[in-house]
Amino acid sequence: MANDMERGGGRGRGQKGGDKGQGQRRTMFRRRRVCKFCAEKIDSINYKDVKMLASFIPERGKIQPRRLSGTCATHQRKVQVAIKRARQLALIPYVTD
Repeated sequence: MANDMERGGGRGRGQKGGDKGQGQRRTMFRRRRVCKFCAEKIDSINYKDVKMLASFIPERGKIQPRRLSGTCATHQRKVQVAIKRARQLALIPYVTD
């Protein structure tokens, strides 16, 4: 075990590949997205409002996650329920062809 520590091995903490990646890392600044419903003070999310729900469904027909859509947790749950209800009533397709 002491041999591994001297060689820099164990759990990937040692330098193995020379100096690749040193000084090359840039911090990417990404602006935090604000919840659309909180910003506009929208309380009710209606399953009949297909235009509004369509912005949370990409081409493939999946529901966008919070980290991509920018909604808060409570509104994301409401959007999810509204999309599923709209799908059951055939207002929104489950998948695209």
